[in-house]
Amino acid sequence: MSNNINNTERFHSIVETVIERHRHRPGALLPVLHDIQEALGFIPSATVGQIAGGLNLSRAEVHGVISFYHDFRYAPGPQVRICMGEACQSMGSAALLSQATEILGDGVEPVYCLGNCACAPNIDISHAYHGRMSQEKLASLLAREVAA
Repeated sequence: MSNNINNTERFHSIVETVIERHRHRPGALLPVLHDIQEALGFIPSATVGQIAGGLNLSRAEVHGVISFYHDFRYAPGPQVRICMGEACQSMGSAALLSQATEILGDGVEPVYCLGNCACAPNIDISHAYHGRMSQEKLASLLAREVAA
């Protein structure tokens, strides 16, 4: 329990520092979210109100931006995007999506196209792109990500 309290305090302290750095910039929300994501690896949902208050925005506006952009996320851990475009689907991306979701639960997102159709099926793990993905390769990559 005390570890969660320490993390929450640390998150709020980092968020406050980031807000102070960008508060007076026009359109500060995106730079704030990028800096928080870079510092923590995700945007803790408990800080949405703090971000909104610090930038004079509503919680809905902050949440809307976080949920709209695929690079922002509320959960720690690897971010896995699996292409569900036609080429990738024809090469088995649906099975990869099921496998990744079974292994990770949260943090797996189907996307329409990663732009590498010639090397289908494609995945993106925390901004590292991998083509010609198999279930065996995916299991190995996810095991390394989870262990890190």
